[in-house]
Amino acid sequence: MIIQAEQTLHEYFGYSSFRPGQKQIIEQVFSGTPTMGIMPTGGGKSICYQIPSLLFPGLTLVISPLISLMKDQVDELKEAQIRSSYINSSLTYEEVEERIADIRAGRTKLLYVAPERFEVPSFVNMLKGLNVSLIAVDEAHCVSQWGHDFRPSYMRIPSVLNQFDNRPAVLALTATATPAVRDDVCQAFGIEQTDVVQTGFSRENLSFHVLKGEVRDRYCADYIKKNPGEPGIIYASTRKEVENIQEFLTNKGIDAGKYHGGMSAVARANSQEDFVYDRIQVMVATNAFGMGINKSNVRFVIHYQIPRNIESYYQEAGRAGRDGEPSECVLLYSPQDIRVQQFLIDQSDSSDDRKQNEYRKLHQMVNYCHTEGCLQSYILNYFGDKDAEPCGKCSNCTDDRETEDVTRDAQMVFSCIKRMNERFGKTMVAQVLTGSHNQKLKDMGFHRLSTHGLMKDYTIKEVAQFIDYLVAEEYLRMTDGAYPVLMLTEKTVPVLKGELPVEKKVEKRPTVITEAHPLFAELRELRTRLAKENSVAPYMVFSDKTLKEMCDKLPEDEQAMLDVKGLGAQKFEKYGEAFLEKIQHYRQTNPDEASGKKTEPAKSKKGAIGKDKTPSHIITLDMFNNGMDLEHIAAERGFKKGTAGEHLIRCAEEGMDVAFDRLVTPEQKQNIVDVVEKIDPSEGLKPIKEALPEDIDYYQIKAVLQGFAHA
Repeated sequence: MIIQAEQTLHEYFGYSSFRPGQKQIIEQVFSGTPTMGIMPTGGGKSICYQIPSLLFPGLTLVISPLISLMKDQVDELKEAQIRSSYINSSLTYEEVEERIADIRAGRTKLLYVAPERFEVPSFVNMLKGLNVSLIAVDEAHCVSQWGHDFRPSYMRIPSVLNQFDNRPAVLALTATATPAVRDDVCQAFGIEQTDVVQTGFSRENLSFHVLKGEVRDRYCADYIKKNPGEPGIIYASTRKEVENIQEFLTNKGIDAGKYHGGMSAVARANSQEDFVYDRIQVMVATNAFGMGINKSNVRFVIHYQIPRNIESYYQEAGRAGRDGEPSECVLLYSPQDIRVQQFLIDQSDSSDDRKQNEYRKLHQMVNYCHTEGCLQSYILNYFGDKDAEPCGKCSNCTDDRETEDVTRDAQMVFSCIKRMNERFGKTMVAQVLTGSHNQKLKDMGFHRLSTHGLMKDYTIKEVAQFIDYLVAEEYLRMTDGAYPVLMLTEKTVPVLKGELPVEKKVEKRPTVITEAHPLFAELRELRTRLAKENSVAPYMVFSDKTLKEMCDKLPEDEQAMLDVKGLGAQKFEKYGEAFLEKIQHYRQTNPDEASGKKTEPAKSKKGAIGKDKTPSHIITLDMFNNGMDLEHIAAERGFKKGTAGEHLIRCAEEGMDVAFDRLVTPEQKQNIVDVVEKIDPSEGLKPIKEALPEDIDYYQIKAVLQGFAHA
């Protein structure tokens, strides 16, 4: 039979040989052995049931949740003269009845259905009266409640299979299965572990990159323009983000389409077809797009926000380079995205166990963004391949920064966690190490610990980021849940004993720009003059932060100026030329600095650079802690109440204790939670604000969303 399979492969699909794993799976299917195939996206899973469908005497049924896969594959199979069809919700009643008539008459050899159809009694009774040779369960990880895409309908498939008097051959297929999920699938479908065919998860042609601090829409536009004609996908978390990104790219002259669940079925189908047939270069989409799409020449996949778990990320990133050609997978990381994901998990209707699992998976996704090891090896290790070699081409493998010995800093962190009895999270540990004297820390007596203030030359944020690195490198682990606790792992023992060093890549620090910098002074003088001419406050021209970034980057043209944060096209049109002229003159008179030869700052006071004044938000917190309410703080300091509230949000983000129970009542918190369950916070706070009572301000919404308010 396998000889016939090889002939069929060549005759119908044009391939001279099977890919790894395909031949073994097909042999087991022909022998009637219940089989599980684990192959990466683009590894050729569909061949494993398409070839048997042509050689088995009866019907091959493929259960899949992917409507796009059904249509794409049936269109492709019909081109190859293979009698195939699908039944799903996109069809009318008359179309379904017509296709069922074809199935009864034996005019269909391969049929795709959704899992919900497979549990309809009348449909199952019809199948039981036919000769069904093979049932293939695609996306089989959906059967596991610990997988990333659990679907209750999948759990009912095994009981329906047991209703067949002559049980068909069973094949379960997936691209993403951790060892725990694999065990669940095997148990559900009666598959022996020895009958699992796993070809490995490595995609040698893909290079993975994690980028931090990018202006994301501009990065996407620049990337696409540097790769003209190369098809790619940009994944965003929400429908609104998709709309905004697609509009931005289109305005930049890029042929970009969009795809999300808020579009009509016709609009989605047209957009998908435009992408598949190269009528557009880029598809901007939510994760609703791409599953089952057979477009093989996708050269890049960019994730605009962090996905919720590694399984989703690898599945979506894996849609690049299905033809085996070199392709790139880029994740644009921002810590703010994590809070939104945490909030959505917390507010979901999932069971507590399910939520804990989702938090754990999110933590592992965050660790991926912080590891300094090989990115592809991290992913392969997650899926159980503990011996994966470095890929040599991801952003970490090609990072040529020097390493520094951070053993002493690591020992301080480990000792502090130990002295806090491994019962507290990252922020509290960072506060102790930096010597914070907030009231909560004092109440617990942590200010008397020997580790209190050991890292006082760092900021709380810097220590927290270092802890993220130690978690990613598995020196520490975090418990599951919305408020994870730090715990030591076995890897810390030799470090604490001084037997094993800890090394970390040296951060590329930008030049420290202070008010004494000659260019800063010139730019500030220019800002003052332009502000007077336009009768506006100087900060309304450009903020100090924007001026400092101009000094640091020394942009040489308009495009480079637009890459400076806080400087949009409208502001450039109004003020940009004058500032650019000043910068160009400075570049000419300071050629060494313009060419990048800048002096590195001293490292002795890492957390204190440029802090010769008490920051404004700290002053607000001090006044608040001394009993003043926001109205009086705002009046005394000469700004709005909302500004004072935003100052306290910033303090909380930096790890300081803020008594938000004075600012958000239990009733207000419940109001906010009720509205957010209906309105996605990723789409902006304005729609949430408009749906709430007028007395609720933006800073109160942020306090609830970010978990600061526990009223």
